[in-house]
Amino acid sequence: MAGHSKWANIKHKKGVNDARRGKLWSKLARNVIVAAKTGGGDPAANLSLRYAIDKAKAANMPADTIDKAIKKGTGELGAAEYAAAQYEGYGPGGVAFIVDALTDNPNRTAPEIKKIFERGGGNLGTANCVSWNFKTIGLFAVKTSDIEEDALMEAVLDAGADDVQQDDDFFEVTCDAAHFEAVRRALEMKSVATQRAEITMRPQSTISVDADVGGRVLKLIDAFEDHDDVQNVYTNFDMPDDVMAALQR
Repeated sequence: MAGHSKWANIKHKKGVNDARRGKLWSKLARNVIVAAKTGGGDPAANLSLRYAIDKAKAANMPADTIDKAIKKGTGELGAAEYAAAQYEGYGPGGVAFIVDALTDNPNRTAPEIKKIFERGGGNLGTANCVSWNFKTIGLFAVKTSDIEEDALMEAVLDAGADDVQQDDDFFEVTCDAAHFEAVRRALEMKSVATQRAEITMRPQSTISVDADVGGRVLKLIDAFEDHDDVQNVYTNFDMPDDVMAALQR
């Protein structure tokens, strides 16, 4: 999930995923399979695979499970056919949604996504109906206790980062997707641990929602994330942190 990328939203996503670890591992395994199939099984030569493996490790996926997924992608353990699909639409309050999926049956997944939209008070739209408002970026979250802001800015800005902002106990580092690897390496060189490191989609404009609409938006996000084929959900809702916290209680 990605709303306005406040840490409260990130924490919400982490809580959902922790409660569904088996399902999360299955989704991450698909990501590894597709990356290995597309670019080969060597993470040193296939950055997409390296990122997929990093995400899997961050979710505590066992090494042998990751290895099996790589071998499925390269065909060593039988063919695994998954195709990427992206769905766009609107949720409660006119909030924009982008849903990324990896599916072995697009003819099954598309109507299921459409039904989730409708049950959640939204509707499936056409291609580019909302994606024009989103930009693909690199995003890192770093604990403020791990590094001074000046030192962090010096390291990441030299590597191509666009911005560093503080949100409570975290620094949020953003960069163009093309500079993601350089920024990631810069953080590694400083031995700075990241609480989040991924290429994501950020809305260029947001919609402010109250607790009622926000609650329905969060339920719709959960419904999408509960679907086996869905990898990521991006939205443009914006909600005060205290309202978000109250809804999560």
